[in-house]
Amino acid sequence: MAETVNQNPEQIARDKIDKMLSEAGWEIQSKGQINLSASKGVAVREYQTDAGFADYVLFVERNPVGVIEAKKEEEGHRLTVVEEQSKDYAQAQLKYLKNDPLPFVYESTGTITRFRDFRDPKPRGRNVFSFHKPETIAEWIRKGTSLRARLQNLPSLPEDGLRPAQIVAIKNLEMSFKNNKPKSLIWMATGAGKTFTAATFVYRLLKHADAKRILFLVDTRNLGEQAEQEFMTYQPNDDNRKFTELYNVQRLTSGYIASDSQVCISTIQRLYSILKGEELEESAEESNPNESTWMEQQMNKKQPVPVEYTPRVPIEQFDFIVIDEAHRSIYNLWKQVLDYFDAFLIGLTATPDKRTFGFFNENVVSQYTYEESVTDGVNVPYEVYNIETEISSKGAVIESGWFVDRRDKLTRAKRWQQEDEDTEYKRNDLDKKVVNPSQIRNIIKEYKKVLQTTIFPGRFDEQGNYEVPKTLVFAKTDSHADDIIKIIREEFNEGDDFCKKVTYKIDEDPKSVLNRFRNSYYPRIAVTVDMIATGTDVKPLEILLFMRDVKSINYFEQMKGRGTRTIDSEKLREVSATARSKTHFVIVDAVGATKSKKTDSRPLERRPSVPMKDLLGAVTVGVADEDLFLSLANRLIRLEKQITEKEQEKILEFSGGKNLKQITKELISAFDPDAIENGAQELIKDIPQAERTPAQYEEAKKEAQEKLALEAAKTFNGQLNDYLENVRKEHEQIIDHINIDTVTKSEWEKTSVDQAKETVQNFSQYLEANKDEIRALSIFYNQPYQRRDITFKMIQDVMEKLRMDKPTLAPDNVWNAYAAVEDVKGKAPKDELTALVSLIRRACGIDKELKPFDKTIDENFKNWIFKQNAGKHNRFTPEQMEWLRMIKDHVVSSYHIEMDDLDYTPFNAQGGRGKMYQLFGNEMNEIIDELNEVLAA
Repeated sequence: MAETVNQNPEQIARDKIDKMLSEAGWEIQSKGQINLSASKGVAVREYQTDAGFADYVLFVERNPVGVIEAKKEEEGHRLTVVEEQSKDYAQAQLKYLKNDPLPFVYESTGTITRFRDFRDPKPRGRNVFSFHKPETIAEWIRKGTSLRARLQNLPSLPEDGLRPAQIVAIKNLEMSFKNNKPKSLIWMATGAGKTFTAATFVYRLLKHADAKRILFLVDTRNLGEQAEQEFMTYQPNDDNRKFTELYNVQRLTSGYIASDSQVCISTIQRLYSILKGEELEESAEESNPNESTWMEQQMNKKQPVPVEYTPRVPIEQFDFIVIDEAHRSIYNLWKQVLDYFDAFLIGLTATPDKRTFGFFNENVVSQYTYEESVTDGVNVPYEVYNIETEISSKGAVIESGWFVDRRDKLTRAKRWQQEDEDTEYKRNDLDKKVVNPSQIRNIIKEYKKVLQTTIFPGRFDEQGNYEVPKTLVFAKTDSHADDIIKIIREEFNEGDDFCKKVTYKIDEDPKSVLNRFRNSYYPRIAVTVDMIATGTDVKPLEILLFMRDVKSINYFEQMKGRGTRTIDSEKLREVSATARSKTHFVIVDAVGATKSKKTDSRPLERRPSVPMKDLLGAVTVGVADEDLFLSLANRLIRLEKQITEKEQEKILEFSGGKNLKQITKELISAFDPDAIENGAQELIKDIPQAERTPAQYEEAKKEAQEKLALEAAKTFNGQLNDYLENVRKEHEQIIDHINIDTVTKSEWEKTSVDQAKETVQNFSQYLEANKDEIRALSIFYNQPYQRRDITFKMIQDVMEKLRMDKPTLAPDNVWNAYAAVEDVKGKAPKDELTALVSLIRRACGIDKELKPFDKTIDENFKNWIFKQNAGKHNRFTPEQMEWLRMIKDHVVSSYHIEMDDLDYTPFNAQGGRGKMYQLFGNEMNEIIDELNEVLAA
């Protein structure tokens, strides 16, 4: 093959795409030499359509079936924004032909390839390892409907012979398929019948979804043999024949996959060796590969052989891959096997770990739940809803020894490597140095949940479908925006039109996308990086989701301003049919943007669309423009936060001893009025004050400004410019799939003092109003001397009624409200019931200040013991004291102790009521009564 050193990036990408097409069995032809009979599949370059020239049009059996939109490798991070372009070509009329819209659409850089089948119910692009074979596409066309379309029509599950956990797992899994979720995890305890569950849904997928072939993947030969036995003995409850009488099951013992097999069982080691074109020693299948010497040998190689395209095992070989014991061997080296195939992935495990959840996108179908929220919104100009996650707040550590993906920021190409040291990242490193998909996913999942239940809960149409209010998401970078877009589309189960990028860097006209966002139903969600202060008013906008922080108060106000516009109710309903009127908008703050310290500085980025290379070149050749200097300064500020110490040393070498901070400061000072004023004063200091003229002063300012600009500009030279440009491109992002995030806070903005007072008042009024109806409250208010009789069950009754009547008066909320208006002794107890007792005691006046009830019991116990010992030196023996402490601890958790409690934990292990009688004799009843009374005082 000819050297490609001197080719341009577009041609290099085309060469890679040509190679991929050829490997997959396509004949490549130029538009001037078309012969559609030359092969089953023909890819014609630069084919003319009424929408322009398509990079490739695909023909199968002489009929046009699809298009490929080719982009240079540097565009890999932006493939989602060329979807409209490729869609236009697919829907266009081809020259000489009267064709229907073409169903199969690819976007590719030769390194990253995305695919959509427009026959799907909600066409959604997905990454694929390579192109599908012409024979496969011919078969898809003959079947008429796509697999994802067929999955919509699975019949209801016959439940006979299935356990409840299996029914839940299969039903939720099939719903996940219908929602086009690429990965699903079934978490099922050992002995609950995971393989039987798998055989059931595999049978249904073959029979009702017409799946071509399903892979059952294991990590030891033993597990493969067990699975084979399970399929051989499995008999569906809607057919008298065994599974193996209906479908061909093949357990792989060599590199041969039978063309008529419908279920393949294989170890992941064998499949890896097949894709590498190597033979596999049988011993490699004996044990879990993470514990085998064979695995160690692979890891000891400097660079284990990566998976490459294998024509005899194409990417579409399997429609579904079931991964047994999914927690063990699907990472590191082996992840390549799963990334290779264009298939739904279903994990089966009894013991998942955090990596398992990350790999399966946290889609745990057998435990798939949605929590209801009860908080109501407030009609104010804007309301803030905070979503906080563990990693958003604190970052995380990727431990040495883990294998992680590293992704090139521009091309999106990934490579995996074993980390040789711990990598700690902070919150500010997210989506720059490190991308944690779980962090993004948890924010989006929480946002989706609270959107329907809390933020705008009434937006359901007559069919029961939720209509997402128009939402604008603020992302940190183009790459961050792409990650957000993909996860939003997945989590909301929507197609590409649902969520779009709106930035300067999209191929579509940004104004066109904005117009659709403003005036059309789709997109419902737009993600933006830099289009903030450019007249982007979208009046129907009701939600701003902040996934980037902002330090400039002006910039932040501009961003907030996107949601403030009023709109006529009828106009609003034209794009958001379920909305009644726009009474407020909501800021969903996922990064603390509403709380972070703001400065008065203006936003520096003035020309976001200009490549850094061009900014550097312009400064070097003497362009002294304020916008140019500020834009370059902003880029260098970002770069300064990313570079290593070695890279800083290189910059000092090429810049004549200036570091990036100094270089940046000089760029900003060149147009800083204070710096110019100081320079001008220095120039005219020798002219007596009385002799100075306005013209001299203006001339001095001009000269001072030019000197500052020259000082800043002369730092830049070809060597420094090349280094600054290249050092940016060298940076990779670590993709942290290991650390799973959790939502730690999801609530409306903390109450103000006025709202806190109102909450305290509402709580007191509620207790007062119900004091005669609820027994525990009746005792607290009317018979305080009987507090010793309040039981755990009584407090539970108060809590349940409170949750039902006034969910906003949850103990945590009321505690926070008290903390805002008075001095509170100690933090809220972790146990809600204990917190509730503390609050009731404060509200009804027993305690003059709010303090944790468990601490009150401790204090009362100490005081009682002190009194008992007064005048009687050590009234109780050490053994008696141990019993008294046990009783006190029991009252802390249960508020009351009965004689019968002595027959249970922890007392029974110490001898129960018999032992207490032995220790205290006839004083036993008296002590129990006395402690109930004293501790609850």
